[in-house]
Amino acid sequence: MQVAGEMIIGGKALTGKEGTIKAIDPSRNAEIEPAFGLASAADLEQAAQLADAAFDPYRNTSLEVRAKFLETIADRIMDLGPALIERAMQETGLPQARLEGERGRTVNQLKLFAKVVRDGRFQSATLDSALPERTPPRPDLRLRKIGLGPVAVFGASNFPLAFSVAGGDTASALAAGCPVIVKAHSAHLGTSELVGKAVAKAVEESGLPAGVFSMIIGSGQTVGQALVSHPAIKAVGFTGSRAGGLALMKTAAERKEPIPVYAEMSSINPVFLLPGALANDKLPQAFADSLTMGAGQFCTNPGLLIGIKGDKLQAFVDATAGTIGAKAASTMLTPGIHKAYLSGVKNLAGVDGVQQVAAGQGTEAPCAAQAFLYQVPAKKFLADDKLEGEIFGPTSLLVVAEDEAELLAVANHVEGQLTGAVHATADDRDLAARLLPILERKVGRILFNGFGTGVEVAHAMVHGGPFPSTSDSRTTSVGASAIDRFLRPVSYQDVPSYLLPTSLADDNPEKLPRIVNGDLVWNA
Repeated sequence: MQVAGEMIIGGKALTGKEGTIKAIDPSRNAEIEPAFGLASAADLEQAAQLADAAFDPYRNTSLEVRAKFLETIADRIMDLGPALIERAMQETGLPQARLEGERGRTVNQLKLFAKVVRDGRFQSATLDSALPERTPPRPDLRLRKIGLGPVAVFGASNFPLAFSVAGGDTASALAAGCPVIVKAHSAHLGTSELVGKAVAKAVEESGLPAGVFSMIIGSGQTVGQALVSHPAIKAVGFTGSRAGGLALMKTAAERKEPIPVYAEMSSINPVFLLPGALANDKLPQAFADSLTMGAGQFCTNPGLLIGIKGDKLQAFVDATAGTIGAKAASTMLTPGIHKAYLSGVKNLAGVDGVQQVAAGQGTEAPCAAQAFLYQVPAKKFLADDKLEGEIFGPTSLLVVAEDEAELLAVANHVEGQLTGAVHATADDRDLAARLLPILERKVGRILFNGFGTGVEVAHAMVHGGPFPSTSDSRTTSVGASAIDRFLRPVSYQDVPSYLLPTSLADDNPEKLPRIVNGDLVWNA
């Protein structure tokens, strides 16, 4: 399959007529052919109308058809072969192994949601039998969850596959029975086209309405905002900056019919280094590896370290300076991300009281990021909110507390985060026990003796957290529970049996687990 500069609307590949844009090879800071046409208002309108028309037919397909569709998407992505990886490498500067791993994750999360669909628990099928003899009588009540409606998904810059056209937001929305319109990210247009055409092919092979999937190309400030404003769109999935997420939330809230925006935004992912753990001589290398992985372009990058002043912490700093100093500069995803990184580092270094304690190797290569570690006294950190800003790249800030009380004060001070990590041993039990309840209020995922980089796609995963890490702390964008974002409950009262959905039928033809009169009943 060749990259042709096309988007996909209702199963048809076409070239937009509202100007053009090209992807950029960040390793050369040079444009890549071909040019991609930008979507017009008419293109967006057509995609939205098709998605709206597809919603009822699609959500009413059988669970098996929907599950098989997700698996077919996974198969068609794998059918793209080396061409997909080669194009993604060219557009992102990411290495082959990283992208092959990300492709595997993308395929596996599609298969995970196929399993979620098949087992049917996501519907929360619930039956309360009528009690006509009761005073007052209770009617027959049944409940299930259905999809919200067409979902707008915004591809992320840092994951061209797993958080993009067929990534977690798309997979979970499709699993919920919602058509999807993706706004492809301009950083990896060719990669998006290849994957978008694979999804469209799966739609056709599965015999589904063409409007189940579309992919458009355009500016987030124009096409993206117009997409969120369209009355056919009922929810939004977004991964990106705080400014971008807040802008979409504002647009969604100001609609005649406000809709939810599930935005994953900024996070600095505090890492607490308790005294006992500082004896681990492998900790400096593990931290440096996490900090510089993927040029630091992960939403779970360890952007903040907190430790207690003393010889143990100083020994960690000294060893870390050596491990970071050995790290080569890495190519960032886009010139814009690189420029923002340099600006963020410059601003941090210019704050009074902030001291540079480690630096990676420099380079003259375009869009390459040098790693840094800075430190600041906890009192200064607590007094200056600017020190909490996310620097998207391989730079971290070490906050040095005078004692345990000040370390806990920093924990209480930080904003909502995706992750919070604690490095501790049994000797740190009392301090860790006081820290843990604070982190439960502050983060979506708590790790011990590890780093947040690396998000497992599993049933128990939470990739979310209190604002500003996400727009809704009750949700996750990774893992089986991500489907819950795009569902809503519907109650059926005294509905004739011949009109009930199969999931609520008396004979339970799909053999779903259900709550019947308050008891969990399996396959009956």
